Amino acid sequence: MYCPQCGVHNDDNNFRCVQCGNVLQQVAPQYAAPGAAPNIKSHMADAVVATLFCCLPLGIVAIVHAAKVNKLVAVGDYAGAEKASKQAKTYAWIAAGLGLLTWILSSIIRSGSF
Repeated sequence: MYCPQCGVHNDDNNFRCVQCGNVLQQVAPQYAAPGAAPNIKSHMADAVVATLFCCLPLGIVAIVHAAKVNKLVAVGDYAGAEKASKQAKTYAWIAAGLGLLTWILSSIIRSGSF
């Protein structure tokens, strides 16, 4: 098991990291099989598109969360990876929604029908 704080490999019997002393949590049973790391989507492409075409600030937040996903999976923190994935997806969709809303409102104002 890898420590989610410092990334050092520890025996599965350890309850604390040998390097930093962090309390290690046991891996959830559905991921406990050897080599059964889950396929957690990072939503990086969605975050980049939202950043480039919709809403820059929220898109950057989405990219930051999407970048965390693979790191967390690598150290065995699957719950943290799922949370980061969900946050990346949420921020990307909010950024896309705000970008679309801004485009619609600006089109209405430019057309003079407001």
